[in-house]
Amino acid sequence: MTYDSHVLIIYTGGTIGMSRNPATGALEPLNFEHLLSKVPELQQIPTHISTYQFNPPIDSSDMSPKLWTDLAHIIADNYPLYDGFVVLHGTDTMAYTASALSYMFENLTKPVILTGSQLPIGQFRTDGKENLITSIEMAAAKRHDGMAMVPEVGIYFNGHLLRGNRTTKQSADEFNAFESFNYPHLAEAGVNISYHENRILHPDFTKPMTTQFQLDNNVIVFTLFPGIREDLVRHIIATPNLRAIVMRTYGSGNAPQNQWLLNALKAATNAGKIVVNISQCMAGMVEMSRYDTGYQLKSAGVISGYDSTVESAVTKLMYLQARYPDNEQVRTLMSHSIRGEITI
Repeated sequence: MTYDSHVLIIYTGGTIGMSRNPATGALEPLNFEHLLSKVPELQQIPTHISTYQFNPPIDSSDMSPKLWTDLAHIIADNYPLYDGFVVLHGTDTMAYTASALSYMFENLTKPVILTGSQLPIGQFRTDGKENLITSIEMAAAKRHDGMAMVPEVGIYFNGHLLRGNRTTKQSADEFNAFESFNYPHLAEAGVNISYHENRILHPDFTKPMTTQFQLDNNVIVFTLFPGIREDLVRHIIATPNLRAIVMRTYGSGNAPQNQWLLNALKAATNAGKIVVNISQCMAGMVEMSRYDTGYQLKSAGVISGYDSTVESAVTKLMYLQARYPDNEQVRTLMSHSIRGEITI
């Protein structure tokens, strides 16, 4: 067979590569070669497929910045050799990994498609086969000028290609496990694959891709709720070495009008900490000038996360904090879209 493209599949772990232990009934990782044997259809794809396996496979609940760095090294080291990359990953933290990689790769000119499944690939009703096969097709797809069709980090699941740093897991049970509520799909896979080229990032193909491997995870997320305690909030804010807080507020960025909360947040921002306001809602945008409660947060030095997902806000902070020791620079860049992650 003549191969049109070369794609590297990186198996990190996850449900797609598991089988059920007959004794315990629990899902356990399979050998990756055994996983591929479950998909004989791959032999029909005019793409040369190479593989790399994490050993041992990683449960996605155990994903970490160090493993993101390991994954980025694998892709960067193999970047000249392949037209695209498919990362098989557990669904629980897939959106975090996709977001992190989107920031770590600057001027990405080739596809990095993350996928997985809700059922193991060996099960009769698995969604894994279609997700894997279509992800490979998308990773190999090229425009008429020979450049990559999707030169960005994406998540493919259940017929939809989504921007990685716009995506969140929406269901633990449905095959339609992911959605990008604040950004339209990059592609739809039905009888044909329809790419929405006007929604896809356009890198400078004349310049190289560069990778930042360092991440600074001195960041925390806390969610506001009725009855949240002052002592706990102040304890979080006073955490040693903490550089940034992602605060999940109500609606369009609102918070209780408790003076203690505003004072605590103002003390944090005066101390140089970055407080980013994102909504608890799945869809919509933070607009701190819309209501008085949001305006008071703005007056306390809290910055808007616009329509960012929590996964994207956290990993963007990790990336920026590792790159810039000056928190003011980080604050400034949190208010800019650097990888298509927010709508300004």
